[in-house]
Amino acid sequence: MPNPKRRHSNSRTRKRRTHDVMIAMATAVDPRCPLGAENCVPHAPHRVCPKCGYYDGRPVLQIKTKEKKKAQ
Repeated sequence: MPNPKRRHSNSRTRKRRTHDVMIAMATAVDPRCPLGAENCVPHAPHRVCPKCGYYDGRPVLQIKTKEKKKAQ
């Protein structure tokens, strides 16, 4: 297997790596959430809300809720 004949300079390496950046994913909170905007979970825009199951003001998914056990 061939090896590099000369060492790549720092600037050449950094130019190549300029696109290797992690970009934070955009989040949105639906103001029309039936739980209220303060209770809504930030989620990806144009996706169903994972907490209430609404998209664009309409129910799309039925979210199961856990019931608390009564202390005896």
